[in-house]
Amino acid sequence: MQKMINLFDFKQKINYKNEILAGLAVAMTMIPESLSFAILAGLSPLTGLYAAFLMGIVTAVLGGRPGMVSGGAGATVVVLIALAASHGVEYLFAAVILAGFLQFSVGIFKLGKFVRLIPQPVMYGFLNGLAVIIFMAQVAQFKVMENGVASWMQGSALYVMAGLTLLTIAIVFLLPKFTKAVPASLVAIMVVFGIVYFFNIDTKKVIDIASVGGSLPSFHIPVIPFSLETLKIIFPYALVMAGVGLIESLLTLNMVDEITNTKGQSNREAAAQGIANIANGFFGGMGGCAMVAQTLVNIGAGGRARLSAIVASVAILFIILVAGSVIEQIPMAALVGVMMMVAIGTFEWVSFRIINKMPRHDIFIGMLVAVVTVLLHNLALAVLIGVVISALVFAWESAKRIRARKYIDENGVKHYEIFGPLFFGSTTTFLEKFNVVNDPDEVIVDFKESKVVDMSAVEALNKITEKYNKAGKKLQLRHLSEDCRRLLKNAETVIDVNIIEDPTYNVMTNK
Repeated sequence: MQKMINLFDFKQKINYKNEILAGLAVAMTMIPESLSFAILAGLSPLTGLYAAFLMGIVTAVLGGRPGMVSGGAGATVVVLIALAASHGVEYLFAAVILAGFLQFSVGIFKLGKFVRLIPQPVMYGFLNGLAVIIFMAQVAQFKVMENGVASWMQGSALYVMAGLTLLTIAIVFLLPKFTKAVPASLVAIMVVFGIVYFFNIDTKKVIDIASVGGSLPSFHIPVIPFSLETLKIIFPYALVMAGVGLIESLLTLNMVDEITNTKGQSNREAAAQGIANIANGFFGGMGGCAMVAQTLVNIGAGGRARLSAIVASVAILFIILVAGSVIEQIPMAALVGVMMMVAIGTFEWVSFRIINKMPRHDIFIGMLVAVVTVLLHNLALAVLIGVVISALVFAWESAKRIRARKYIDENGVKHYEIFGPLFFGSTTTFLEKFNVVNDPDEVIVDFKESKVVDMSAVEALNKITEKYNKAGKKLQLRHLSEDCRRLLKNAETVIDVNIIEDPTYNVMTNK
């Protein structure tokens, strides 16, 4: 109980200098991404900064992995783009709240292990599609509104923004080759900002998108109809956001565990992510999850305790309250360049290197998820399709593995030794293994190397039992596991089978 209520480990030795400097570095790297992802989703830049603050402060205090940083991450935000575009920002906030409750439930009921059920090909397709969406959204920033109509930039405006974007990309790409003491994205934004400011260059800025001048986040209940129809709209998005957020967070947690040679608490982190997203939905944030890049910056700068993430969050809040007018003057070209590099980094290039080593169905699933993601901009649907197809492929492959070894013992009893799981996908093949007409009067089906999984399997056993009964023959089941026996016991009203009780051996003890 003491561990549950102990928010901070006061026995941990803290290097306050490293923690504070690491926190400030993290804040500087989170700001450009938070702004860019908010704009990408068609939201106010302030929504992204609120998410960075709320996710950071809540998970820093309540999370299960000191040293890990959370914020308004692109992986979760992009999931909600289609919802925000079709139903508005209020539905987005509602979906974030629901996703938070789902994540909190996963943590409380210790279900974190089930988050890993999303197959790797689906993740490849998801991330590759996400990268394409992010990149194409940046290309769209080269449009301007004229008389209410969006049109591509032309002439000097296009050349200036393209040049500044390429400069940003060059800095982000090249600077880490010389030094990693300062975040490359922050340096790129500052350099481009300085060039535009001192040379008085006329180019598209954040203020042209929305105002950033802000105040403390205020409590706000999403203005949506509280009905079943609303739940049907937001639930798929919330479910995928919760899953993606937990996957990203738990993978990041494992990464920090390996780097620091310490052990985090995955279920506590899942609950904290949920609380943070609930707070986001009620206080005007776009939600998020753990951020790999910022976590690496924090760990690399010496951040090992909760203090660094708290410092980062407070620094972001300070910027919201005081430096909004400065952020409004940041050239969009700088943010576009940073996000293009984020897109390039998000793309799973390794999927191309191993494509010739992957099963064909995995290649198909990965490509399908990516295509659905890009064409429909609906990551929830894409991930759902990928998981369903993966499950069906697994069921098909498992169904083909069921087999039976047959022999007749010295007493004239025929034995069927079943190998492989008996479930809805394998019942047809299972029934085809038996030769009711030519079998002797007594038959034993041995499940030592098999398992009765579901109701379809129970029904298959009922069918084969009835066939032998009609033929005047006796069929018995042997070596059923305890859970298989319970399944058959629960279904005894619809099935009548003979189960051979396996002998129980007691070990004699010396007294």
